[in-house]
Amino acid sequence: MSDKNIRLEVMQAIEPQVEGFMDDFLIKPEDIWQPTDFLPDTESEGFLDQIEQLREESKELGYDFWVTMVADTITEEALPTYESWLMDVVGIDQHGEYKTNGWAKWVRAWTAEENRHGDVLNKYLYLSGRVNMKEIEITTQHLISDGFDIGTDRDPYKNFVYTTFQELATNISHKRVGKLAKKKGNVLLGKMCTIIAGDEMRHHLAYREFVKTIFGHDPSGMMLAFADMMKKKIVMPAHFLRESGGSIGTAFENFSNCAQRLGVYTAQDYIEILKKLNSFWQLDAIRDLNDEAEKARDYLMKLPERLERIASRMKFPEDQYHFKWVEANGRL
Repeated sequence: MSDKNIRLEVMQAIEPQVEGFMDDFLIKPEDIWQPTDFLPDTESEGFLDQIEQLREESKELGYDFWVTMVADTITEEALPTYESWLMDVVGIDQHGEYKTNGWAKWVRAWTAEENRHGDVLNKYLYLSGRVNMKEIEITTQHLISDGFDIGTDRDPYKNFVYTTFQELATNISHKRVGKLAKKKGNVLLGKMCTIIAGDEMRHHLAYREFVKTIFGHDPSGMMLAFADMMKKKIVMPAHFLRESGGSIGTAFENFSNCAQRLGVYTAQDYIEILKKLNSFWQLDAIRDLNDEAEKARDYLMKLPERLERIASRMKFPEDQYHFKWVEANGRL
């Protein structure tokens, strides 16, 4: 039987559990927070005063902060790409007799939760007056229209490894941006980023559980998929950012330097995520692996130490690149 057919069988076998996963890891629209909970109330007589307060509180946040905030927002706004990618994965079907497919329901509900993140961050940036929204909008449009290849193909195993990793990475980034904002006295933005980070953690826990469940059905296939993703490296959507007039990916290195300087997301964080996944999925205890999967497990168990050695030699420039998104002094 081909790998694709095995994956389809496994996805179909797990599908009855998806409703339970949705109950455990997602929140109904009536119960979850919405962007309006954090933004000035347009129906209030004090709407303009609230905007003025928001703009005043944003003044203390520096250049690297705004670059990181913008990049986080743009990657959240690229949601159409993530949904269309996941809907094409083997075992996820929203057509014909399969339109009620549990996996398709999950993708739609997950997308609906994620959609709120870009909405609230975009509106905050717009109201803050600290960034060039036209340039941000151009970069966002480029990211969606360019598309990007995260190296997962239509393989559900690889896609779930990717989403498990990526959701925890975004949790870390949003959480730390929130802490930086709060430290500068911006309580509202701090709360906003912290609650977004909470969503990302719930989503991480869900995708982590999907992978754990697949390990129970197809341990060798799942182990090989995990190793393959780590050999390619988990490529975040931000790798494909570009400013107006630039080429795909040209903005990433400069954004990454900002994130490293701020300590928002670092090479060490990448390593720590891998360690946590190796531990949670109990790679050392998985049985019934074929010879190739045993080699893959050995690679994954040794990889954190290897990455530690590489990370210890990495250096990041202190010079600030001048993004079109943000003026060098953080003020237009």
